[in-house]
Amino acid sequence: MTGSAEMLLRDMTEADIPVVEALERRLFPVDAWPLQMFFDELAQPETRRYVVAEVGGEIVAYAGLMCIEPIADVQTIAVVPEFEGQGIGSAVLTELIEEARRRRAADVLLEVRADNPRAQRLYVRFGFEQIHVRPRYYRDGTDALIMRLPLTDSTSSEGAPA
Repeated sequence: MTGSAEMLLRDMTEADIPVVEALERRLFPVDAWPLQMFFDELAQPETRRYVVAEVGGEIVAYAGLMCIEPIADVQTIAVVPEFEGQGIGSAVLTELIEEARRRRAADVLLEVRADNPRAQRLYVRFGFEQIHVRPRYYRDGTDALIMRLPLTDSTSSEGAPA
């Protein structure tokens, strides 16, 4: 990561939700989750894990994983545009993949907008492959690409570039 401020990756708490929800509305104005959805997700720790990344005490990224064996699903992942390209997305995704491993998932799935090549490149670098298209998945009519990362012993996120 460039710059002088260090990134802190930690579990999301209920106290973070107002900031995360404001970022959600800014980053995904058409598809933003309602406030209550974040509270509902955090209330299910047996199948969910949400993290935030902070730089200088400010939340600049957040992400969440749902895992119901044998599948883990990235529920959301977002990085504030001003902090893209600094390895934060990679760090957050690595943490979600490691959480999926801890929960003994066989695969990690995610949906990504067909018109978001930057995110698609990140996922491909981590070994995700496109397995399906969900036509008009997003509210504005954009397709979702369904991507999968098999979590076998031969697949590791350790060597993925940051």
